[in-house]
Amino acid sequence: MKISLVLATLGRDRELADFLKSLINQTYKEFELIIIDQNKDGKIDAIVKPYKSCLDVKHVKVDFTGNARARDYGIGLAKGRIIAFPDDDCAYGKDVLKKVVDEFKRRPNISILVAGSYDFSSSRFSIGVNSPSAQYFSRFKMMGVEFTQFFDRKKIDGKHFHLDHDFGIGSKYSGGEGFELLYRLLRAGSAAFYNPEIKIYHPDKDHYKLGTGRMLMYSTGIGAYIRKFANQQDVFILYYIVRKMFVAPILKMMLALVLLNPKRLAYSFYNLVGIWRGFLVYGR
Repeated sequence: MKISLVLATLGRDRELADFLKSLINQTYKEFELIIIDQNKDGKIDAIVKPYKSCLDVKHVKVDFTGNARARDYGIGLAKGRIIAFPDDDCAYGKDVLKKVVDEFKRRPNISILVAGSYDFSSSRFSIGVNSPSAQYFSRFKMMGVEFTQFFDRKKIDGKHFHLDHDFGIGSKYSGGEGFELLYRLLRAGSAAFYNPEIKIYHPDKDHYKLGTGRMLMYSTGIGAYIRKFANQQDVFILYYIVRKMFVAPILKMMLALVLLNPKRLAYSFYNLVGIWRGFLVYGR
């Protein structure tokens, strides 16, 4: 069962080198790496070149930017049955790909498998939606984040397997591309399973100590994808309207007030502002 790793990259070099090193150590070898290089200065050429002799690497340079568009481009080049979208600043545990293949074989009913995201630690979770318990999940409790998702193309209707180019870094709404795709596939009937024992490492950037700018930017994507499905008269998206646009951010702000934590309060406030901004401007 071949795996295609479609990696869109722009502006990073050292982090990409760390990811490539993690691929060398994979116990499962039947995979290809498709690098969609959006850099204009050739900054990763020297980094990628040594790995072409020991890995199946396709280094493709493009003249456009945008994470979603780049990943879609990579899907068109992929030869594997399993598709994943690693970030250029993540790293795989040495047995990630073997466990992914084993899980898909163990659970022939699933078409989507989601790994756990860890902050370069075996015990502390990083960004995305994580849980210590393995579980099946639906669109009411979407798990993971885009770089922890694996898709079995043989079990997914091809007309649904694409990213919306309005979402993600370099697009109209700088976030939400992974959840937009995941929600759409789950709505179409795909079965999904989350396993935290499959460990993908990524720096934890979803934290109030890093400031409010990142939260404001990425939360617009959440509001926008909620509005997208609301415009389609998807009644199930009402759950996310209530949860993401009212209940969760308000509870977080109340907790910050109780804890007398002004930075956390500001972070939660800008989360709410960003979601509403994305919801109100989507489609304009």
